[in-house]
Amino acid sequence: MKHNHIAIVTSIVGLAALFSMLSFTSPTEIGPLGVLLFFTTVYVVSFGLTLLALGLFYKLAFKKSVFRGKDYLYAAVFAFIPIMFLMARSFGAINLWTSSLIILFVFLAEFLVAKRI
Repeated sequence: MKHNHIAIVTSIVGLAALFSMLSFTSPTEIGPLGVLLFFTTVYVVSFGLTLLALGLFYKLAFKKSVFRGKDYLYAAVFAFIPIMFLMARSFGAINLWTSSLIILFVFLAEFLVAKRI
């Protein structure tokens, strides 16, 4: 459970960095490394939110608060969804086909985590 708190605190710090990045800079000013930092920060924030939601689900549905290593991998794969949607949005290709492919990719990655570990 200690790792869960560290990830959530890191997510809160990332959210503050994300808000400051969005309010004080633009993509043309920040450059390529800033864009990489932006996507990394979005991933860290979505990972923390996913862990928070998964922990809440486990407490309500299964009455347990202990995370296994596999649960962190599930959250890591699921947290990649906003990054994929941002990439599709940057290409201007958000439609039903793209959304279904993203959902299929996440389903296959979660299936791989379930079977391999």
